[in-house]
Amino acid sequence: MIIYPAIDIKNGNCVRLFKGEENSETVFSDDPASVAKKWEDAGAKWIHLVDLDGAFEGKPKNFNLIKSIVEAVSCSIQLGGGIRNIETVENYIKVGVKRIIIGTAAFSDKDFLKKACDKFPGRIAVGVDTKGGKIAVKGWKEVIDDKVTDVINSFYEIGVSLIVSTNVDKDGTLEGVDTGSINTFLNDSKLPVIASGGFATISDLEGVCNLHNKNLEGVILGKSLYTNSINLNEAIKRFQ
Repeated sequence: MIIYPAIDIKNGNCVRLFKGEENSETVFSDDPASVAKKWEDAGAKWIHLVDLDGAFEGKPKNFNLIKSIVEAVSCSIQLGGGIRNIETVENYIKVGVKRIIIGTAAFSDKDFLKKACDKFPGRIAVGVDTKGGKIAVKGWKEVIDDKVTDVINSFYEIGVSLIVSTNVDKDGTLEGVDTGSINTFLNDSKLPVIASGGFATISDLEGVCNLHNKNLEGVILGKSLYTNSINLNEAIKRFQ
């Protein structure tokens, strides 16, 4: 599985949130590009970028900073946060973002999602974030009642290439992962899945890896890397 170190950007800083709450950030660096270089030097082949300001405000807020991060590294970048129209997708692809993750708009604007998938095949993922067992949207502030399995299958039909599944209740808590719910999600999905939320130790990675589920594309590591509870280089050597 691929190990994706996460860089979440808020007010120009590299931060981690607690359970996705907007005003709960801990700032770990004021230079996200140098953090990206650090993760690349540790062996990362991909980096998971999130424009948190974009997610909360519904439009890109850190375009130039994201461009500078892409230019600072040679590894691949996947990006989510505030991507709600085709022009935004095109602009990020032009500056070198490898994979675009569409969140809220994937649930509210299927025409846009299909257009993006048709124009950039294999490069569009959808973020399916769950909170209290329901899908969370609009910067995780709202939940919708759509059944997760039905949603995933509809994305498969549209041409989405991959799902990024985040357990918001676990995200940034270092409480450990809910392996059972991850396995259920993987079994329900017709698409490859990147799992996220709660990874705290190497044993969490072992637990997910030991599911031996063919749909598991990779995992995203955030706070565990910034607090040194997981060593990125070690995780990559053992599991990637």
